[in-house]
Parts: sequence; C-alpha cells; structure tokens
Amino acid sequence: MKKIISTLLGTLGLLALVLSCNNDFLDRQPQGQFSEADVATLDGVNGLLLGAYKMVNGNGLEGQTWHNDMQNWVFNLASDDALKGTDAGDQPEQSFIEAYDFQSFNVHIRDKWRGLYKGVAAANNVIKTLEKVEDASDEQRQQIIAEARFLRGLFHFEARKMWRMPTYISEENFDLNDLESTKVPNDREIWPFIEADFAAAAAVLPETQSEVGRPTSWAAKAFLAKAKMYQGWNSDGSANTAKLQEAKPILEDILNNGPFTLMDKFEDNFLVATRNNSESIFEVQYAISSATGDASNVGIGLAHPYIDPWGCCGFYQVSQNLVNAFKTEGGLPMLDTFDDEDVPSSVDPVTTLSTYDGPLDPRIDHSVGRPGILYKGFKIYQTDFVRDLTYAGPFFSMKHVAEPEAFGQGGWGNLSANNYRLMRLDMIILWLAEVEVEVGDLEVARGLVNQIRARAANPDGFVPMATQGEERNDFTIVEGTPAANYDIAEYTTPWTDKDMAREAVRFETRLEFSMEGHRFFDLQRWGIASDVLNQYLQSESQHRTYLQGRSFQQGKNEFFPIPIEAIDRSVKDGAPTLTQDPAY
Repeated sequence: MKKIISTLLGTLGLLALVLSCNNDFLDRQPQGQFSEADVATLDGVNGLLLGAYKMVNGNGLEGQTWHNDMQNWVFNLASDDALKGTDAGDQPEQSFIEAYDFQSFNVHIRDKWRGLYKGVAAANNVIKTLEKVEDASDEQRQQIIAEARFLRGLFHFEARKMWRMPTYISEENFDLNDLESTKVPNDREIWPFIEADFAAAAAVLPETQSEVGRPTSWAAKAFLAKAKMYQGWNSDGSANTAKLQEAKPILEDILNNGPFTLMDKFEDNFLVATRNNSESIFEVQYAISSATGDASNVGIGLAHPYIDPWGCCGFYQVSQNLVNAFKTEGGLPMLDTFDDEDVPSSVDPVTTLSTYDGPLDPRIDHSVGRPGILYKGFKIYQTDFVRDLTYAGPFFSMKHVAEPEAFGQGGWGNLSANNYRLMRLDMIILWLAEVEVEVGDLEVARGLVNQIRARAANPDGFVPMATQGEERNDFTIVEGTPAANYDIAEYTTPWTDKDMAREAVRFETRLEFSMEGHRFFDLQRWGIASDVLNQYLQSESQHRTYLQGRSFQQGKNEFFPIPIEAIDRSVKDGAPTLTQDPAY
C-alpha cells in the first residue's frame, strides 16, 4: 500500500511541476472555431457576410427550418388563400395560427423571432468586425457595409411585418462579447430605421453584381419602396398619401430605368430552370447537389403532396375561396361575386379530367393543384395528392414545387434549388398601380394592371390538357389544347370609379401572388384584414368545419404577439426591456 501511495504522490508531483512550468495549454483555441482576431481580415469579414446571407433563407439557426422560412407559408395560413393541410393532429402550432389563436408561446412565432434577430446579429457583426480590418480598401468597406445594411433592413422588415412593435438593433447596440448589449427596448417605431438601411444600401451598391444573389442598388430601392408601401395605409384602411407619394418616384424609376422586363410566361417565375431571370430583382438563393441539400429550400419541404415522388408531408393546401377567385366573366375577375358559387373538384369517372368547364384565369393551374389537371409536369393531379381529404379538402399548393427535371437530389425529393423570388418586377408594377389609384391617375393604374393580365393571357403559358395513361404516373399531352376553359382579358373600359379601381388592383395582386406568402401581410397593410377574413371564415367554414366558430379580432390579429421567450430573455437590471403588444 505504501508503494502505491508513493507512486501516486510522485506522479502528482511531476504533473504539478509540469503545469507550473507551462500553462500554455490553457490558452489553446477551441478546435473548429475562429477567434475575433481570425476573422478581422478582409477574407474573414467576407466569410461573416456569407453567414449573414445564410440567415435569409431561414435555415441558419440550429434546429429550425419551416419555423422561420422566408417564404412565410406558415404565417400565410392566417390568410384566405391557405389551409394548414395534412391532417388535424400534425403540427398543431400551425392550426392555432390558422384559427387566429395567436399565442406568445407558439414555437413557430418564437422561432421566427429567433431566426430574424440572429440574422440581425450576423449583419451587425459584419459591420463591427469590419472596423478592425486593416487589409480592406475604402471601396471594399463601403460595399461590405452596404450589403450588411441591406440584410439588416431585410430582417427588420420581416420583423415589422410580423409584430406591431419589434425592436431595432444597430451595430451601435451590438457587442459580440456582451449579451446585455442587444437588449434594446421596443419603445419606438422602427420603419424609419428600416428605410435608412435600404436607402444607405441603394446609395452604394452597384446596379449589377458579378455574383448572383448579392443585392444591387435596384434591389435596395425596391425594398425601400416596399417599406413605404407597407406604411401606405393606416390601420382603419385610409390611405397614408404622404408615404405613397414617397414610394411613387422610386417605383417609377425601377420600372422605367431598371434593367427588368416581365417574363413571357407566368410560370417562369416558379421553375428551377428559370431562376434569376429578367423579371427578378432579388431572389432567396437555394442550391442542392447529390451530396447535400443543406442550402436547399428545406424550409418549405413539408409543403409537398402526400404522394410519390414526394411522399411527404401534405402541408399548405389551398382554400376553396382562393380557387373561386380565379373565375372570370367576360375575361375579367368577378370582384364581388367570385365566392357565390364554387369551382368544383369533380372529375369524369372515365377520363379523370376535370368536369368544370366555366371560364378561369389561366394562372389558376400554375398556382393550385386541382383534380384532373396536370400538376407541374409530374402527373395528373387527383385527390390522392392529399393526406386527409375530409380535413383540408381537394386542392394543393404548387408554385414552390420544383419541376421534374430538378427533382430527386439531396436525398429527399422535397428539397430543391427552386429559388424564392422575393422581389420581382410584377410586384413593382402592381404597387405602382396601387399608388396611382390613391394619389395619381386611374387610367395609368388600369394600364399597369393590364400589363400583368396581358402576360397571363399568353397562350404559350397555358397548362396543356393531359390524358391519363394505364399507370398512375403516365400521361399524354394533348398538343394545342389547354387544360381548362382559360378566359382572361384586359380592362378596356376606362376606370373612373376609385373604389372599383382599388378593388381591381388588390384582386389582381391576390391572383398574381397567391400562395407566395404575401396575402396575409397585404390584408394587414391595407387595413382590411378583419372584414376580408371574417367574411372568408363564414364561407370557408362551410367546407372546413374545423373553422366554424373562429373569428379574426380587429386591432389584435393583424400582428402576432412577441414571443414570451424573447421578453423573458430581455431582462436587464432586473426588468425586461421588451414589452408585449397591448392587444395580447
């Protein structure tokens, strides 16, 4: 025993001698990590900037995907376009959003906050780190700051859409080594700061970028105009003409002087093969290979049909109300009567083609999967695409789904490189039409809307008829024959009624951008969400019984509650710096 003790003491003594002589091991850098000094170089700060871009698609936060996806499909469930889909028990957090039961502990609302403010932190970290960089020219500094401010404006913009009073965090607040530094009160309107970021970016960014995905000055101008459009109406629905007047010259500049043109076919805005096209102003970039889908559009992966080749997961179905909105009369939308009668989902039992032969806007079959119609080149859509037909009905979303030529990489077919066109020319055109209705010329507004309708009327872009083959996945295209009775026309009668013109522009906006994640926020910014959505609930609940008894509360449900986690974590000097929306 004495020998063992002596040996142990000797070993400990030797170890103590070694440690007393050399404590360098205590200063070793963690493996796989970078110190502040490591990234305080031009290459390092550019790496941080790429990390900030990663937050744009919503995939840059551990453990999150669809919760904070930039396409906002989860939150568009609160609109009259979309239903949660799948079945009643899947992702109940989304069911609460669909039913206007917004709670501060809802994980989707919580994670949207987390993702956006991690993006803000990443952008601020770029700007702060750049202050320590010595090997960058003045021009390089200006470009890096401009891109970082564009991203910071984008993240804050998304926050301001979600919450009535979010906080704004600048690089002056941000200290990477001080967790207390970003506990900034949400006691001020942040629109002026968002506008300042986009304006600063627009003044520096080039008109073109050599690397796809980086914003141009045109993109910054477009988002600056969008920020003003979101302030263009008061909560009671009246126009804020001052903000609309500010937006007007920016929109006109983009339309008249920018390098953008409408694509010939509407569907070209939703295909992998036609990403970053002439209509695109800023896209959320996705990438995928056979090795990895980490940079893909995984955030909307759940919103795919519940049939091969996808097999998961059935979320994000289409409301009957939206399907009905595509009906036409004399080629024009049925602005006030569209929801009086339903477009049915019935098919001929022999041919399996749709039995509905009423006139429709051709954009319907690029936006909605409906029985008897070819679904994005894969197969003829039938109700076997739907996980639970009795729960969420027969219609499904499709714009975000990649075409067959881009399917099957990355280990899961639902992942694709189908970019999300976050800003494009048709948005600029219809925003300008909105402005012309309120503070300009109704006839100019009519001409702008007709540009959009003329493109939609291009027969080369019509979905073709397809007949079913012997096997479920087989079909034959009937050349020269459209899949439905497509009937769309331009407005030829002069617009003299401002109320009618306003309704026509807003209806066109719904048709053009349906299921792209904008509808709920459009209703919010126009100040008409309560009227529209309560009327929608009355009609849609006749088809979807789980919506019966639900209502949209004016003055409350236009925005989501600030997550309770964010409030709890904002405590500084014994009190939270964030305060909850009084409506909650």
